[in-house]
Amino acid sequence: MGKQVWRVAVAGGAAVVFTALAAVPAGAAEGGVSFTRVQVNSGKPIVIGVSKEVAVPASFRMATTEAWEYPRVFLYRGAVNGGDQLWHVIDGSDCIKVSAGVCDFNETIYFDPSEYDMRNSEAGAWKVGAEVFFKGDGGDADDEGQTTYVKRNSRLTVNASPEPVAKDKTITVTGKVTRANWETRKYASYGGRLVSLQFKPSGSTSYTTVKKVYANSSGDLRTTVKASTTGTWRWVYYGNTTTGPSTSSGDNVVVQ
Repeated sequence: MGKQVWRVAVAGGAAVVFTALAAVPAGAAEGGVSFTRVQVNSGKPIVIGVSKEVAVPASFRMATTEAWEYPRVFLYRGAVNGGDQLWHVIDGSDCIKVSAGVCDFNETIYFDPSEYDMRNSEAGAWKVGAEVFFKGDGGDADDEGQTTYVKRNSRLTVNASPEPVAKDKTITVTGKVTRANWETRKYASYGGRLVSLQFKPSGSTSYTTVKKVYANSSGDLRTTVKASTTGTWRWVYYGNTTTGPSTSSGDNVVVQ
C-alpha cells in the first residue's frame, strides 16, 4: 500500500490535498488534538459509477494548541494508524475560527473512478477517521466511531409490451439490472437481485409495488401482469451494503 503521499497546491487560500492509500507517517505522535462534529456526506452512502467524479461534502471541528497543517477526515479500513485508506482527492477550507485553538473545517472529498484504479473489493463499509499533521513533526489520527458505506452504482432498464393493450389482457414487463465494475470501468450484469415492479395509474403521482421479481444470473428481469388501466410501469432496486439503489425510467402502457 505504500506510505502516505501528499502533494499540496494552494487555490484561493485553501489547501488541496491529494492522498493515496496509506496511513499517518511513521513516528506520528498521538494526542494534543480533539475532533468533534465529524460528518461525511450527511451520513448517506457514497455511490460511485464508472466515469463520473463524485464530490462528497465533509465537515469537522478541531481543537488543539499545537501548530498544525493539513487537517482532514478520511475513510479507512483496519487500523486508523497503518490501515488502508480509500484513494481520493481532498479540497479543504481554511480554519473557520470558533475560539482560541478551535476551528471548524469544511472539505470536499472527490472520488473519480475514471482517474484512479478503484477496486471492486473497496465497495462496502469504511470507518471514518480524522487526522492532522503538526508543523515540524508528528501528528494525530483518531477513529471517529462512524461507518460510511461506499457503493457501486446500479442501473435498471424497463420495457412493457404490448402497447397498447386491451383491458385486462396480459402484458410482459422485462428489464435488466447492472452494476458498476470499477476495475473494467463498465457496467456488468448483476444477477440474482430482488427487484420490485411498480405501477402508477395515469393521473396519479405515486407508484405502488405490484410484485417482486428475482433477476436471473444474467441480471435479466421478466414477469407478466394484467393491465386493467392505463399507466406507467417501472422497476426499483433498493440496493445493499455494496451496491447503490436504482430506479428505471417509466414505460407507459395505454389500456384500450
